Amino acid sequence: MNSRRNFLRGATFVGAARLLGVRARADGAEPPLETKRLRIAKVPAICLAAQYVAEELLFGEGFTDVQYVEIPLPKVVKSISAGDIDFSADTAPSVIIALDGGAPLVALAGLHVGCYELVGTDRVRRIPDLKGKTVAVADPGRQGFVASMAIQVGLDPRKDIKWVEKSGEEAIRLLAEGKVDAYLGFPPEPQEMRAKKIGHVVVSTATDKPWSQYFCCVAFSNREFIQRHPVATKRALRALLKADRICATEPEVAARTIVNRGFTPSYQYALQTMKDIPYGRWREYSPEDTLRFYSLRLYEAGMIKSSPQKILQGTDWRFLNELKKELKG
Repeated sequence: MNSRRNFLRGATFVGAARLLGVRARADGAEPPLETKRLRIAKVPAICLAAQYVAEELLFGEGFTDVQYVEIPLPKVVKSISAGDIDFSADTAPSVIIALDGGAPLVALAGLHVGCYELVGTDRVRRIPDLKGKTVAVADPGRQGFVASMAIQVGLDPRKDIKWVEKSGEEAIRLLAEGKVDAYLGFPPEPQEMRAKKIGHVVVSTATDKPWSQYFCCVAFSNREFIQRHPVATKRALRALLKADRICATEPEVAARTIVNRGFTPSYQYALQTMKDIPYGRWREYSPEDTLRFYSLRLYEAGMIKSSPQKILQGTDWRFLNELKKELKG
């Protein structure tokens, strides 16, 4: 029996699940699942720990074929749009940009707050210092975060910032060498940069307002999948929200889970991520306000053409609203 089964079926996880009031099996009074297969994105972003911790809970919801499909982070939205995977979370700007382009996506819930940090060299101490500087980002969604920050202080991200599409080890190396002035990193990158004393935090979306007042990542699915499988969609979302609560209240359990199951190699970075990110806020924060906030700034930055009202047509909060009533507080 492999390590993930040994761990997830072990006493630690079960104890945490019982402590949190997590049901071991789906409610028999609910309609049957339309499909027992669920394909979820596996990306090198450990801030999405909830969707990895959720696997055993998904089995409890009645899924029998839970697949984690390894996908490059910038291609998650495209993969769900194409129907290659069924369920994931990604940044609010990434989802908004895709919806603006007509992608068949539906945002279902906010997941967590504040996983991104803008790390700068000595040339960038605050957001206005980005004028005339070079910023590394992984993809347009991450660029949207920084563009929103720039718009907030009166910069024009189209003219005032030079963008370089880099991420991971290469982006961190360029930052350390001073070849880029700032980099928007996601876990475990901020933890790694702090450990290596590379740069300094200019903006933390976990603690700095207004970014800390909105979800950074939202859960979403393919429109056709939701239409054909509403029961499966609700149960998948329920497992995800329960797992998000485990990340918030049992960070050691969540960190050990994602390490033992091969989602990240460093327990230290994983645990620090669980403690740094404000998980468990899906009741308190509004995903609708999040999409409206970022849509407006992306529109002002020239990154989308749609109004916030049009972007919100690509949402469906009915499952979230039902689960807010069903799940314990």
